[in-house]
Amino acid sequence: MKKIILSAAFLAFAGLTAANASEVKEPVAITVKQDSTTKVPVELKDLPEPVKATLQTEPVKAWTPTAAFLVTNADKSTYYQIDIKKGEETASVRLDKDGKPVK
Repeated sequence: MKKIILSAAFLAFAGLTAANASEVKEPVAITVKQDSTTKVPVELKDLPEPVKATLQTEPVKAWTPTAAFLVTNADKSTYYQIDIKKGEETASVRLDKDGKPVK
């Protein structure tokens, strides 16, 4: 008798599991964020005058600019990333077209 009850319980559980597995649920939307930031090289001599002026102020003027890039974010905002060097140290500065620091 125990075998019959256990078999019936097992079949009932298996039937419930099968019923749940075949239920159609709402599709889940999977969103993938892509980094759509673009970085275009810019000649140091072609930087806007306000950016050049900021590079000549303290404390940045002690550093030497080595490369510059125009960075465009996904939201279409832009800034200039200027790589700078002082001895063996390297860093980068982010400035908008008006020469103001960008966070």
